[in-house]
Amino acid sequence: MFQMACPYSRGADTDRPGHSRTTPITGGGRAVIVTMLFDLIAPVGMFYGLRAAGVGTYLALLASAAPPGLTAVAGLVRHRRLDRLGVVVMTMMLLSACVSLITGSPQFLLAKEGWITGLWGTWFLISLNGKRPLAFRFSRQLLEGRWTPGARAGASGNRAAASWDGLWDSVPRFRRIWRICTVMWGCALLVDAAIRVAMAYTLPIGLVPALSGALWPVTFIGLQVITNIYFYRAGLWSILHRHSTAADSAFTRAIRGKTPIP
Repeated sequence: MFQMACPYSRGADTDRPGHSRTTPITGGGRAVIVTMLFDLIAPVGMFYGLRAAGVGTYLALLASAAPPGLTAVAGLVRHRRLDRLGVVVMTMMLLSACVSLITGSPQFLLAKEGWITGLWGTWFLISLNGKRPLAFRFSRQLLEGRWTPGARAGASGNRAAASWDGLWDSVPRFRRIWRICTVMWGCALLVDAAIRVAMAYTLPIGLVPALSGALWPVTFIGLQVITNIYFYRAGLWSILHRHSTAADSAFTRAIRGKTPIP
């Protein structure tokens, strides 16, 4: 799920001063579909398919953990770099399997997704102490290029002023919006994690994979709706529109020769 919502494996580190990524991500829809197949649908389908074939609960749970692990490994190989959180997630998956093997507890293996979701929520909250909060860093990849027409057309001189880095430095309300959004996502993910762990240890094992898979879209869609309502009420879209229009006007004047491009 979080490769869809927070694509860390696609290069999210765009918060360096003077650096602006204004090119929208290509192939995003295909990546989302692949992620849904391997991280959401395949594990649940594999678990119940193996159980129907007579495989034991424990082995079925171990096997159903393989598809998300394969997508994580594929992301690391494809981008040829070690992402710190990606490594932590993979390590957590392996540790969960090992501990479950040692203790013989399928509940611990079922709770794996809760631990990983908790890591994401914690990372969101910790990022508030960094230069840019996590919600800002991930969202700019999807939105920045759409809201800086001049920069997207190639006005490199206006790019710094029109980019989200410029907005972050000059508009206090813009900074506040992204900090609040980061808190919202961090807290929501921690609540989601707690629900998953509780389900793993209190509900029948056969029910947990299906309920856990169903919880992903509930959490994701709910967060998207709440986030966009907050963006509208807080004025994010008006801020982006206003600065996008200013950047486009400056670019138009520049290419007409009225204003030199810095």
